[in-house]
Amino acid sequence: MTSKVLRVPKLDLSAVLAQQNPQIDLRLDAYEASTRNFLTAVSNYTQRAVAEITHRKNAYAAEKKRLAEKTQQIEAETNQCKVKEIELIAVLDREQEEKKEAEASVAAFRRQLGSIKDKCASLDVEIEQNRIVAANLMRERRREQSILAEHASRTYPELTACEAVLKCAIEGIDKDKILIRFTHIDSADLNREFSIVIDVSARLYRVPTTTPFLPTLPILLDELNESRDVYAFIRQVRQAFCDLVEHGR
Repeated sequence: MTSKVLRVPKLDLSAVLAQQNPQIDLRLDAYEASTRNFLTAVSNYTQRAVAEITHRKNAYAAEKKRLAEKTQQIEAETNQCKVKEIELIAVLDREQEEKKEAEASVAAFRRQLGSIKDKCASLDVEIEQNRIVAANLMRERRREQSILAEHASRTYPELTACEAVLKCAIEGIDKDKILIRFTHIDSADLNREFSIVIDVSARLYRVPTTTPFLPTLPILLDELNESRDVYAFIRQVRQAFCDLVEHGR
């Protein structure tokens, strides 16, 4: 609002004094109007200043609040980042420990692998040596079998003749077992077989089976284990079978 400037004319004092009733027009109305305009201008200025100050104060308070909230948010995010950093450091430390353990395990496995390779090489050498030994043993066994076969072919007629004379046949069955078959014991049936199996796999001989059952077998077996005389035991068994047939008639 622009106030109108009041122009006060210059006072001619000589002219005023020359009047019959000298009066000076102080123009109080104009002065009062000017004063009111001035006060109004000052009031308007004050109101505008107060409004501006209030606006700036509110803007400052809002900006301060916004900055405080932003600061809190940044601090919260910073704290979260610090927590995550601590967690990541812990994870990295754990991974470093796991890496060290893995490297130690790999090194141990490599040492074991090297040792195993050395053992394999040693075993390969040993296997090759065993193959050579086995081949030599097989050749020796074949040679012995050939000798035994040749010897058996020469002694077979004698064995057959002895069996025919003794009326007794001896042969090996299974492992460490001897089957002894007798004939010409039962006069009613000379071809009837009486048999016994001797197990010689242990220090004490055993008789798993006899045909027919021989009641005196335990006594004869005890005598065999004391004397270790198999031939005498065979003779005693034949005689026991003969007694069994004779008493059974």
